[in-house]
Amino acid sequence: MTAAKDNKTVQTLMIVEDEVLVSILLRDELQKAGYKVLDLTDRLDAAMEVAKAEKPDLALVNIRLAKGDDGIELSKHLKGLGIPVLLISGQVSRASSAKTVAIGSMPKPYDPEEMLLAVAYLLARLNGDDTLPKLHQLEVFDDSCFDREPAA
Repeated sequence: MTAAKDNKTVQTLMIVEDEVLVSILLRDELQKAGYKVLDLTDRLDAAMEVAKAEKPDLALVNIRLAKGDDGIELSKHLKGLGIPVLLISGQVSRASSAKTVAIGSMPKPYDPEEMLLAVAYLLARLNGDDTLPKLHQLEVFDDSCFDREPAA
């Protein structure tokens, strides 16, 4: 997280998506909502470089990535770095099988407003705030993942 001008904390997101148009539209919507979005990536190795350098608050990861890379494999590595992952994929059954490496799944297709609400909900929960409503499309895998201490 980085400090903003008005002392509010800006939360940092990472998008790992092989569909360029999808990732650009998602990035633009998240930035308009006030999030810092790191450079877009579409492969496991590039995403790991960005994640290690920037330590985002949440990574939005598609399951099918460029060059045959796998988003679930990436999610394992990101979890090892302490970075929570929201899987964004049309492969709902594969996403559900990744419950040990991701905190939730948002199925495609989704509209930008739904994704904004899902991201806000997950970030709030990760910071100990359970007051926001959960979208019905958002599958949260394990409520215990929200019991961790908020980042200092």
